[in-house]
Amino acid sequence: MGPREEFRSIYREALPVLLIALGGGLFAGLVLERILESVERFPGLLVMVPVFLATRGNVYGALGSRISSGLHQGLLEPRFERNDRLVNAVVASFVNGIGISVVIGVITWLALLLLGWESAALYELVGIMLIAGVLTSVVMIVGLLALIFAGYEYGYDPDNLVGPSVTTLGDVFGMLFLLLSVGLVEVLVP
Repeated sequence: MGPREEFRSIYREALPVLLIALGGGLFAGLVLERILESVERFPGLLVMVPVFLATRGNVYGALGSRISSGLHQGLLEPRFERNDRLVNAVVASFVNGIGISVVIGVITWLALLLLGWESAALYELVGIMLIAGVLTSVVMIVGLLALIFAGYEYGYDPDNLVGPSVTTLGDVFGMLFLLLSVGLVEVLVP
């Protein structure tokens, strides 16, 4: 395949996924609009949003890259099965995704405290991040693996799918689960 054909192939595979990512980003923005109503109740909430979404991309982008490389090298089959490489990658990303969520809550609280800015209680910020982190971790892992495996089976290069898929899943479900976790913490914390 020459350079021109390779360019067309990459463009053909990536463009539909990028358009879906665009729609997902717009949807995430609409959900953020709903979260703004809770900012007064939980000062510091908006500080956590960009960091939370960025870490979804970092953690699960690494997972997607590992899976993509495993598929290319023939170390993984494109299906959900008990495979030590797959299990280790999934467990590592799950632990990282949840762990970094808790760290986001703690560091946000400390930063606001050091700056002398108003902040929600530490347990509220950590609670919001923990709930959202667990929920997004589950959806990101299952959704990302399903998209990569299905795309690979249909002849798509998983490298072209990982970035936009992680971004879209992370933004859409990250914002939805942040909104849900804010609602749960509002109900559970008087």
